[in-house]
Amino acid sequence: LSHLKRSKQQAHQHQKRQSNKLQAMVLRELRIYQLVLICTIIVIVSSFPHIQPVHNFPRTNRLQAVRIEGYDDAFSIIDKCAVSGTPSDDLYDAVRFIDRNSVKIYPDESEKETLWKQAEGSWKLKFASGKGKTTFQSVPIFAFAMIDETNFGNGVGINENTILLSLLGPHIFNTKRRQMTIVIDQMFLGGKDVTNFVPDFIAEGVGLGKQPEDFKRPPTFTWIGASDCSLIARGATGGIAIWTRLPQDIRPVAYGTK
Repeated sequence: LSHLKRSKQQAHQHQKRQSNKLQAMVLRELRIYQLVLICTIIVIVSSFPHIQPVHNFPRTNRLQAVRIEGYDDAFSIIDKCAVSGTPSDDLYDAVRFIDRNSVKIYPDESEKETLWKQAEGSWKLKFASGKGKTTFQSVPIFAFAMIDETNFGNGVGINENTILLSLLGPHIFNTKRRQMTIVIDQMFLGGKDVTNFVPDFIAEGVGLGKQPEDFKRPPTFTWIGASDCSLIARGATGGIAIWTRLPQDIRPVAYGTK
């Protein structure tokens, strides 16, 4: 009986260890996924003539920016890469030029506020680079971002018509710093709200329900610059991402809204 009891205890302990390992693995994968999701924000409301306007989003005709010498050449490279989906050899240098001169390009709050307003819409992540990297890599999955007057949302899917997982929460924008802090209040699977059914360890992994003060370093994006069809931003960890505008409103598919 004593031997049988020890065997049961050992089996229970083994099962508990395996369960803890599984939860740790899932949590780690979710954190990696969250970094991918965080790379999904911000873009412009203007676009190429052949693309139809995003419905239900306010937009302005043209982004206000101080066009310093070299600005048009740099964004010509960035726009071409964002539309084609292929990073060129000089893409990093073009982004670096805009980054170094962003204070000159957006010198006061009127330009920064216009940048914020034009970010409203639905966007697709095209390129990302890690901290300290001098090259951009194409993003191999469909990852989107959405900004409207109240919320910021992002997620992943097969394409813009089939969204698997999406997150949503109110946005917090610091105009002076050109920085948006991300807050996640809701989780959706296939456009259905599953917030109330999310296990605690998954909610913890994606930061569901957390406020900026709950993080040592809250997830943020600082906008580097924008053109008529692409936008560049730096994440809290130093990586840089580039987005381009989607031809349709992603909200009905991602969040079940009309």
